[in-house]
Amino acid sequence: MKYRLLSLLTFLLPFLTFSQESAEMGIDERINAWFEPITAVWEGIVFWQVPGTGVPLIVIILVSGATFFTLYFGFVNITKFPLAINVVRGKYDEVESPEGHGVEKAEVNIVDGDLPDTIRDESKHGEVSHFQALATAVSGTVGLGNIAGVALAIAIGGPGATFWMILCGLLSMSTKFVECTLGVKYRDVDEDGTVHGGPMYYLSKGLKERGYTGLGKALAVIFAILCVGASFGGGNAVQSNQAAEQLAAMLGLQGGSTGFVIGIVLAIIVGIVIIGGIKRIASVTEKVVPFMAIIYALACLVVIFANFSYLDDAFILIFEGAFTPEAGLGGLFGVLIVGFRRAVFSNEAGAGSAAIAHSAVKTKYPASEGIVALLEPFIDTVVICTMTALVIIFYNSGGVFEYGGDGAGSVVVDGVSLGGVNLTSLAFESVIPWFPYVLTLAVVLFAVSTMISWSYYGLQSWKFLFGRGKIADLIYKVLFIAFIIIGASASMGAVFAFSDAMILALVFPNMIGLMLLFPRVKEEMGSFLSAIKSLR
Repeated sequence: MKYRLLSLLTFLLPFLTFSQESAEMGIDERINAWFEPITAVWEGIVFWQVPGTGVPLIVIILVSGATFFTLYFGFVNITKFPLAINVVRGKYDEVESPEGHGVEKAEVNIVDGDLPDTIRDESKHGEVSHFQALATAVSGTVGLGNIAGVALAIAIGGPGATFWMILCGLLSMSTKFVECTLGVKYRDVDEDGTVHGGPMYYLSKGLKERGYTGLGKALAVIFAILCVGASFGGGNAVQSNQAAEQLAAMLGLQGGSTGFVIGIVLAIIVGIVIIGGIKRIASVTEKVVPFMAIIYALACLVVIFANFSYLDDAFILIFEGAFTPEAGLGGLFGVLIVGFRRAVFSNEAGAGSAAIAHSAVKTKYPASEGIVALLEPFIDTVVICTMTALVIIFYNSGGVFEYGGDGAGSVVVDGVSLGGVNLTSLAFESVIPWFPYVLTLAVVLFAVSTMISWSYYGLQSWKFLFGRGKIADLIYKVLFIAFIIIGASASMGAVFAFSDAMILALVFPNMIGLMLLFPRVKEEMGSFLSAIKSLR
């Protein structure tokens, strides 16, 4: 208890210390002054560059790993795309039924007290279908990463960053297939039927099978710690930050405590859901957010068709900018890194977080969900991120701002520094004058939905570390809510840097596990394909 109180006081110290300098600062500025140094240190660790290359090690790991999986599994991201569509639309539901249509039931993991019959027939526990799992995952990833993150990438990296986002999205489909297959294979089930899954479980259980018990436990713990941090950052702080910026801009709010006040309101809304357990609010959000995603995609199409004559020029800019970036943008690797950072932040492939959600699917064949999961990066990054990028490129076709930014993650438009969601809003407003109001609603809904989803990811990791007790759960939820306020109050640059670093840090333990366990994925793939053939 003494150490917990000490940690709490350390956390609150920046807010309780009233020096002459801090007294002259608003609450937002004081929180930001505390937050930025932490961000700088953590970003420096995660984005450590390989000497002599100027390329962060994390980018090399992601690219090489995704490329390897794509080649090893025979371009599964392309060849199994039609199969993924068919699985989602229920063509092979017969092999998923409890009876199995005469097909031998797939083997499931029975390490550490799993309940094989429960896993094989999860319909008893109200688990989700393939379509529901995909819809939930997509609604969780399609959000501010697509709206604010892409605008940030184009503003800093220029149009060429779009090319690397698309390439990363395509390669990420293979990585997502591997991690979500493993997520289902090694999931754990409580006696009451509650499913727990994700990298924490396939790292510990899967590597134990391979004889790497100590390594598996260590990687699982590291992942769980980092996932808790990622839930505070990318799954929380970024969402509240961009929602606060858009609300402040639309309502004309100014002042040193604007973000802090908006953060408190958002914290109350999210807190009602994750602490109070009001499932009705969450269920309404899950229905509204996919609808808002469709509205957003349609608005993108309106802008694209309004600039249809410029479409070929935009793609030329994207391709040329990918290999011959404009001066001052950091060169080829600079644009590549910006594109990959934004793509991974958007679709989370390689980070392993989505496997936590996909693990609860109703299936006997883990590879069936892995196949479905590969659609997620395609929808999220290849389609929707590209749409947002085109909207920004069209908006800047007349040279409204200079690519490369102002050094603080923003661009200057008419003498005002803009970035993230505000830049996207302006781009839409140039074609659809009233759309910023709809975008504001979409941003808030996306933010709240993503925060709720990531609170689940973080809580599952917290449970893995500290057990499944109510007190442990409450401590996590209080910390999560605190970061909503911090995110809304801090600067956009600091929040995005911290969030990128937290989510991408997950790649280190996760990719080690994937590289050691991918043969199991091939076995599961063979089992599922054999089951499908038996139906013909």
